[in-house]
Amino acid sequence: MCRRRICSGTTIPGPRPWPGFSPVSPADAALKARLEFKGAIGDLSPVAAEKPTVNDIARHAGVSLATVDRVLNERPGVRSTTIAKVNQAIVDLGYVRDTAAANLARRRIYRLLFLLPDSGSELIAALMRQIAAQAALLVTERTRLEIRRTTAFDGRETAQTLDDLRTAGSDRIDGVAILAPETPQIRDAIIRTRARGIAVVSIISDLPSSRRDHFIGIDNISAGKTAARLMGRFLERKKQSIAVIVGSRYARDHLERRHGFDLTMAEDFPHLRVLPSIEARASADLVFDGLQNAWRADNEIGGIYSSADDSQGLIRFLRGIHRKPVVIAHELTPDNRKALSERIFDAVIAQDLGHIVRSAVRLLRATVDSTPFNAPQERIGIDIYLRENLPAADFPL
Repeated sequence: MCRRRICSGTTIPGPRPWPGFSPVSPADAALKARLEFKGAIGDLSPVAAEKPTVNDIARHAGVSLATVDRVLNERPGVRSTTIAKVNQAIVDLGYVRDTAAANLARRRIYRLLFLLPDSGSELIAALMRQIAAQAALLVTERTRLEIRRTTAFDGRETAQTLDDLRTAGSDRIDGVAILAPETPQIRDAIIRTRARGIAVVSIISDLPSSRRDHFIGIDNISAGKTAARLMGRFLERKKQSIAVIVGSRYARDHLERRHGFDLTMAEDFPHLRVLPSIEARASADLVFDGLQNAWRADNEIGGIYSSADDSQGLIRFLRGIHRKPVVIAHELTPDNRKALSERIFDAVIAQDLGHIVRSAVRLLRATVDSTPFNAPQERIGIDIYLRENLPAADFPL
């Protein structure tokens, strides 16, 4: 008899199984899981797991490979009934084209244009830096980015630039990302541009009446509401006035920010009086003079909200007064970063310009190729910066 040790050949009994328990080997458990998974998503055999090919399409549609190739690449010489058969085979088989491989085979290069206003604002300078950085990364992805500038607030010049874009040849343009005011000339030019087969997305400021393919930027009404919430919380609960700066009455992003700001102020901070907008129109002097006039006319100004994309005139004004108002501005430009770190500004509402550029490229290529995209990935968030959470100075704007 063995005591306190295990004798050779002795089987150590395991724990007694609970009622209803049936031992299952690891192999059986794996097989059971595989069968359950198979039942949920269909046949997992190697043949079924393979993606359908052009050979499968040709076989299913009863046509030649050359015909399938002509249909996929939209080349002429195929009857409409045959095109319909090939397209139905694509649907039946769940065929998804490898766009990258097709472009490589055809030596296809995406040529995308960023059309920006020729203003001296720091926002445009930061946006151009992001475009240049992205262009360097996209060389290996057969994508070329170009920047063209048109006179700020000149709708006719911007419209003419769009109308002059070529759709064929070495200087053709496949897609345009545009930042421009919402004028009838620009609206109509974008409609004509899309009708010629060029994809168009608006960035930062939307142009919904133009029927552009996509908008890439923050929800500007929500951004204005956010600014109002911060302003109302920062100010003392007494009757005060708030000066507001907008870039242009034609810029939808600025109008939407002002609208959102007014909505929240009226609803939650009715004791604060919001003054008429000072229009910057890319001029620091206009902002400086407008603020001086408002300051002299109203000695109860306790806050300044600037939705404009440049703050030089605002900062110059603030450095020349003794009574400091609460100041909330937009965009984390070098000037605004410095003003925030020096306690001249109280908060800055920003958007990730790098994200906007990357999303513009992805959405333009998806539109050109008629392929799906990941909508949540392209959503631009509203960033709020205080002095305490400023990113590193070398953080890319």
